[in-house]
Amino acid sequence: MVVFAAVLRAFTGFGFALAAVPVFSMLMPPLEAVVLSVMLTLAVSVSTLRTYWGETPIKPMLPMIVASLLGTLVGAMFLGSVSTDSFQLWVGLSVIAACAVLTFYKPAPKPGSASVGALAGLSSGLLNGVFAIPGPPMVVYAVATQPSAIKARSLLMTFFLFSAGFGVLSYALAGYVNKASWMIFAISFPAMFLGDKLGYRLFTQYGTRLYKTVALIALFAVGFATTGRALLEMARLN
Repeated sequence: MVVFAAVLRAFTGFGFALAAVPVFSMLMPPLEAVVLSVMLTLAVSVSTLRTYWGETPIKPMLPMIVASLLGTLVGAMFLGSVSTDSFQLWVGLSVIAACAVLTFYKPAPKPGSASVGALAGLSSGLLNGVFAIPGPPMVVYAVATQPSAIKARSLLMTFFLFSAGFGVLSYALAGYVNKASWMIFAISFPAMFLGDKLGYRLFTQYGTRLYKTVALIALFAVGFATTGRALLEMARLN
């Protein structure tokens, strides 16, 4: 799953958390799932910095980056009170909603204002703090404001570098990062690195021809599977 999600991220600029967190949540408690996701995202974002850094100027992004930090800190405070079934349900619904928006929302790109960017960053931060899924608001923002897939990919990967850093910081301050977190991360990172290399090679060869269709089909499947599992488990308990 890590390899697949890493390929998706490297190819499109988004999708790692959307694909990985729902599956992680089926294998481990919510706290471990979100911590693993942000740790992997931060590590691979730093190790592959040269493939996207500098293509998007940082100064116009500052309002959304600061708003993301605030949102992540607030969201992380609620993570500890979320049950496993509720976590899986809301993560699954978030993934389905994000895919639906990306499928039907096709605006003509136009420059975004600082206020709109800050709102997208704050929304992304809240989702990052609670679910480690900062993507949906920012993907919509990138699609609506960037003139090309290359620019959108660069903006997203730059932003997610910061949001992953904020996530690790917030979870560490809340006491969610522990020895087990580092062990699972160490086991998973080679798969993350391999998937990232494969995804970047596919991106350089095939560009934007197929990635969105493949990404949406895969994410829809993950979202429906996670939501269905959560609903069945809730029905069983009731």
